[in-house]
Amino acid sequence: MSDSPAGRLQALFEGHRLTPTQRRIAHCMVRRAADVAFLSSVELAELAGVSQPSVTRFAVALGFDGYPALRRHLREVAPAGEAAGEVGEHNEYQQAVLGEIENLRHLAELLADPAPVERAGRLLAASRPLPVLGLRAASSQARGFAYFAAKVHPDVRLLDEGGSMLADRIDATVRAGATALLCFALPRHPREVVEALEYARGAGLTVVTVAESAFAPVAAHSDLLIPAAVGTGLAFDTACAPMLLGRVLLEAMADELPDAQARLEEFDAKAAARGLFVE
Repeated sequence: MSDSPAGRLQALFEGHRLTPTQRRIAHCMVRRAADVAFLSSVELAELAGVSQPSVTRFAVALGFDGYPALRRHLREVAPAGEAAGEVGEHNEYQQAVLGEIENLRHLAELLADPAPVERAGRLLAASRPLPVLGLRAASSQARGFAYFAAKVHPDVRLLDEGGSMLADRIDATVRAGATALLCFALPRHPREVVEALEYARGAGLTVVTVAESAFAPVAAHSDLLIPAAVGTGLAFDTACAPMLLGRVLLEAMADELPDAQARLEEFDAKAAARGLFVE
């Protein structure tokens, strides 16, 4: 992030789990970065289109005693001499992209030690069937992994719907011989995911989890958790790093499956024969 008022505000918000209303306030502050330190809570609330108490709760969510303490902090890090034209080169959308690039850099640093991913690959490859869990925000991550994994793994079972039958479906995979479960867990974490992981471990499955942090609520119910940060710069989280980590786990799993290449070649041959893809 650039060392501009907008960049410093973005850094202040990073790492905090904000509600949609609080993110709306944060976006407004980034847009008014040059003068936000001199706005009252009422003025900020009017600009953001929220209530004044929402602004107070927002300040508390950031770790301050209230909005006056937040404003004092902003005045310390953004002196009055900074002109509005010095807000920085990047708008809020660019800041979000730059935040994701930083998340990918952190993931690259984490992967300098490949041991956790290699261990995960062995666990996933050995599980027949392989249940892949992801609910709500994480369902797309789970579905994407399951789609590609099915091309090299003989039995992948997607668990992307909650409800009372989720435990039944976990039991079915255990009866069929599953030994591990892969979970994609992204904020905001549904209580049902935490309960499902606790149930899965109780049923004897080894839980491998992709989550935004090693301190995520699912950590206590995971045997192996590999973190990949999500972006929080927009109204809805962005998950480039978790998606890429999912592809890395696919690679590690395929490396452990001796017939993975043969399965891919068989699929390509059948796809060509069916004219499945447009060249």
